[in-house]
Amino acid sequence: MTGIEGVVPKYLQIAAHLRELIERGELAAGAEVPSERELAARWKVARPTAAKALNTLRQQGIVRSRRGSGTYVAEQSALLRESAPRYESSSPGDYSVRVLRAEVVEGPREVTDALGLPASSAVVVRKLLSEEHSGGARLITCWYPSEFASAATLLLEPEPVPGDVSRYPEAVLGRGVAIVRESVGARLATEDERRHLGLAPPAAVLVVHRIGLDAHGGALEYRESVHPPGRSTLHREYFTSSAANFRR
Repeated sequence: MTGIEGVVPKYLQIAAHLRELIERGELAAGAEVPSERELAARWKVARPTAAKALNTLRQQGIVRSRRGSGTYVAEQSALLRESAPRYESSSPGDYSVRVLRAEVVEGPREVTDALGLPASSAVVVRKLLSEEHSGGARLITCWYPSEFASAATLLLEPEPVPGDVSRYPEAVLGRGVAIVRESVGARLATEDERRHLGLAPPAAVLVVHRIGLDAHGGALEYRESVHPPGRSTLHREYFTSSAANFRR
């Protein structure tokens, strides 16, 4: 067992697997998820471990339990997803990732505010260049509370994190993202952004800011994604029964 799997508790591996099935649509909203008994047998673990995995998904708002019935995939009122959310896959397929920066720094005020930290607090920063084999590119900068570094040691490594970089701290710390807040805006690219994205000045870029919060409202990650002009970036998906809530 290597990489993240070597340090991730079994219940978190089970929870991550179920979450993957839900995100891929293999378990749709309203579908029943495997029971504790089924998970325990399939993963060769004790039932309390399987129960803990399901409880992790409940805390994240991903599944709901019905008394005397079972556990079901919860309906999500709205999903706002970037077109390529997995920025550090060990099997990148049609894109590659280069780590430009990985260190502990004094957090800019915007970052510490987003993470709910006192001004000038230390934070972990990872800056990545994701390049599509078709020629496109995007810059992704992720910030985490500096306390994460002692457990999530791969955040400070100059190599891509296997799998999804956002899932790695969740798995190691046992705190999953339950709420995502995203905002989208546009501005002129900085000199550094123009250099990495191959843009001539002046150039406008699309900027997506994302804050990932746990079930108690604690910030786990603040991310800025910078996209060059002329590329499809965001997709919206929501259930029609919840459309009124989405518009509010």
